[in-house]
Amino acid sequence: MRRLNLQKTENMAADMRLPTFRKQVSLSPSLSALDGKDLVVPGDVITSDTGFMRGHGTYMDEEKLTASVAGEVERVNKLVCVRPLRTRFNGEVGDVVVGRITEVQQKRWKVETNSRLDSVLLLSSVNLPGGELRRRSAEDELTMRDYLQEGDLISVSSDLTLTSNLGPFSFIAEVQSVFSDGALSLHTRSLKYGKLGQGVLVQLSPSLIKRQKTHFHNLPCGASIILGNNGFVWLYPAPGQQDEEAGGYYTSLEPVSLSDREVISRLRNCLLALGAHKVLLYDTSVLYCYESSLPHQIKDILKPEVMEEIVMVTRQKLVEQEG
Repeated sequence: MRRLNLQKTENMAADMRLPTFRKQVSLSPSLSALDGKDLVVPGDVITSDTGFMRGHGTYMDEEKLTASVAGEVERVNKLVCVRPLRTRFNGEVGDVVVGRITEVQQKRWKVETNSRLDSVLLLSSVNLPGGELRRRSAEDELTMRDYLQEGDLISVSSDLTLTSNLGPFSFIAEVQSVFSDGALSLHTRSLKYGKLGQGVLVQLSPSLIKRQKTHFHNLPCGASIILGNNGFVWLYPAPGQQDEEAGGYYTSLEPVSLSDREVISRLRNCLLALGAHKVLLYDTSVLYCYESSLPHQIKDILKPEVMEEIVMVTRQKLVEQEG
């Protein structure tokens, strides 16, 4: 028995990680402008000029504009405010939002969008299968869970459209308005967006998502990504050709190949690495991080030393692009 135990012990592989000295890379001003500028903490004096107006996240202390939260200083003409680095999502019309159905109520759905209040999707604002245009009846109200049910994922695109992933299904709508209490009102707009297939949801801080004209990207690595302004990122295989006659309700339920799953898993770990090092997330930074992680195995990306190396190379590529 002792010989067998010794033989098993000799055959076991040990994963050892030793600390190494890494050369410190000084960040150029262009990189500082990329990741954020004018960061303040509570109590920091933003300006003593009385010509500025006080915005959110600031207060007046002895005629000096002072920060009340930790975040980035934003100036719009004479208005100065501080956008917190860690906060709930404050939605606006046109934001890309990935959310989840939390409750089915009378003639409406409640959607969790990482904001202070749940968003609202009315039954009268949902496209019927096949794009049928008619008034909603009592029968439609009884079959609401056939369209959307608890746990289904949805997302809102930057051109005011909303796409939802219902497990294997998806739904499309748009941000109609923002209520006085801050809740978002959603409604459908076009059938061309339709259903989506399987994917992975990654939850990050809303402050790390860069605002762009489009938040739907087909990456060259063979996967697609939806960068929600609320910090929810949806990864899924690159879509193929869809049947337009299906009225936007066609989705592929075929099993995802191993290569696609590996690409999505690598992108997921890259997003977590960028989020841990507070790097702004958009299509270019995600793609550079993916390319920098190729020499490493997928499971090793989240190791602290590997994560630091990948993010450092990504930042250098972003600096070279800006330069």
